[in-house]
Amino acid sequence: MRKKRGGLHLRASAKRARQQRVLERSREKALTFPAVACFRRAVRRAVAACPEASVAVAVRARAPTFDWHADRVFHAASTMKVAVLIETYRRVERGALALDDALAVENCFRSAAGGGVFQIAEDSDEEIYDHLGGALPVRTLTERMVTRSSNLATNLLVERLGADAVERTARRLGAGTMRIRRGVEDRAAYRAGLSNTASARDLAALMNALMRGEAVSPQADRAMIETLAGQRYNSMIPAGLPSDTRVAHKTGWLDALHHDAAIVCPPGEAVPYVLVVFTEGIRAHSRSARLGAEIARAAHEFVHAES
Repeated sequence: MRKKRGGLHLRASAKRARQQRVLERSREKALTFPAVACFRRAVRRAVAACPEASVAVAVRARAPTFDWHADRVFHAASTMKVAVLIETYRRVERGALALDDALAVENCFRSAAGGGVFQIAEDSDEEIYDHLGGALPVRTLTERMVTRSSNLATNLLVERLGADAVERTARRLGAGTMRIRRGVEDRAAYRAGLSNTASARDLAALMNALMRGEAVSPQADRAMIETLAGQRYNSMIPAGLPSDTRVAHKTGWLDALHHDAAIVCPPGEAVPYVLVVFTEGIRAHSRSARLGAEIARAAHEFVHAES
């Protein structure tokens, strides 16, 4: 009889716990719904000011989550370098690579279109070309790939890792529509339709995994976030946030494309969150940057509306 009463007690406790979880979810939904509606209106107003643009937004936080055309697939531009960064650290964690390993610095790469080679013609990092004919550590290449968006460093890493491996790791982390077919500046592959593509949801999955310490390992993820926090191009998401906000992010731009994917770390004990903004169709990057900053400003208010 005692055993039976104990069983009934346990079942009753489990039932109460389930009811409490349902109640908490209901309260959370009720609390965040007005904030979601307000943020959606803010995004709509910002996008309406740039009618020529296609815009996608994804927010990942402890409670509120928001998507605006987050499944639309864009050319990934340099945001694909986040996936390269993660795969590099995954190899290091596995022991197949070391951050101090030196890679030869050469500006000659095999085209993904097959049958030819190409050189990087355009790059935001000019200093790295002073090392042609020499070698640089993997650690330095990852830092320059992220903070200076070095195309040469990116291709040296992709050639070592393999584009397929980078894509597999990205997809394993939830970037289900991300395609990594090649390095960057491979014009023959671009003309052949072989481009790296991603959605805002894909980048949100990668950044969220990093934020939660689940991309590679907590220690490796902290190191990658430190690298992302050294980003030198801050005209989009960081420009819309309070000056004391730490932003670990990766930008990407190409012609009329302008993207930013960020882990936003407010000061004090406020909970960090992920924000991704993808834009296409705005030729002037100063305008797309202002659009992204406006969305970032509204996102910050949205995430902290109930805090």
